[in-house]
Amino acid sequence: MSLKPGQEEFLAPVSYGLATAVVDPKTSWQRVVRDDDRVVAFISANFDPEAPREEFRSVLWRINVEGIDQDRGIGRFAVEHLREEARRRGFDHVNVIYEPGESGPEAFFRRVGFEPIGETEYGEVIAQIRA
Repeated sequence: MSLKPGQEEFLAPVSYGLATAVVDPKTSWQRVVRDDDRVVAFISANFDPEAPREEFRSVLWRINVEGIDQDRGIGRFAVEHLREEARRRGFDHVNVIYEPGESGPEAFFRRVGFEPIGETEYGEVIAQIRA
């Protein structure tokens, strides 16, 4: 999958997101979104009520939408399914942690309903959406 120019700098390596599935596949949730036979998005989250930090108990780790397919509602569709999964697992919210920046994901997260609730010790934004 390719992103729009400038978006790559806000992305953790794919191996970071995939590591959560290897660590505990019971709490990891990963899906792709397809348009016919073509993968147009990937979303990865974790639901672990025993995570030592609250912001990691119900968290969106990654959402990537193919650059040419952005602004078609695919990301919103994926986030809605994420919220359904959170509710199914007994969570009332989902967090996301992102780095602020001009070409970053903040505008998208706000459009789909995430609201900033804090900041990490590294200056990243912690945002939350109700499930």
